[in-house]
Amino acid sequence: MKKRFGIDIDGTVTRPDSMIPFLNKAFELNLAYEDITEYELTPFVDISREAFAEWFTKNEPVIYAESVIADGAKEALGNWAALADFYFISARRSDLLRVTETWLGRHELNFHHIELIGSHDKIEAAKRFNVDIFFEDKHDNAVAIATECNIPVILFDTPYNRLPIPDQVIRVNDWGEAKQWVDNWLNVQH
Repeated sequence: MKKRFGIDIDGTVTRPDSMIPFLNKAFELNLAYEDITEYELTPFVDISREAFAEWFTKNEPVIYAESVIADGAKEALGNWAALADFYFISARRSDLLRVTETWLGRHELNFHHIELIGSHDKIEAAKRFNVDIFFEDKHDNAVAIATECNIPVILFDTPYNRLPIPDQVIRVNDWGEAKQWVDNWLNVQH
């Protein structure tokens, strides 16, 4: 029986540094990837949370359309395509479905379903789609999903998610490490 993979998009399937060029250009900054030590970006820009939210909402379609795919993501997901259905579960707003579908298609990433929930609370969607494993870059999401859904969560290591993790959260550096862990997990599941 096929497994169900819950997969975040931004910072997971896309490179976690995809936002940096947009931030640097828009706010005349010189941020490096290693400078982004927390998920919330407003401390790195010198404008209010409301102004940043407005800028982000306006620029999201271009940011998502131009995001770079993470090294090894296409290969790993391609290798699992016969073994799993892919449920992309993202905090993106639902009006960004077309840009999301276009990006996934351009990178030849198959999917069973795309759920754009418009918030970071992915637990309900993970439960509704009965996913067996989740792929994430946001620390609190990874911990909450692992704990509430009692499933393994692959957490892609970034400078902004290095807080401690429970045993069900598996920290990996890249898709190669994710593939190795998941391949072993899949072998035990059968």
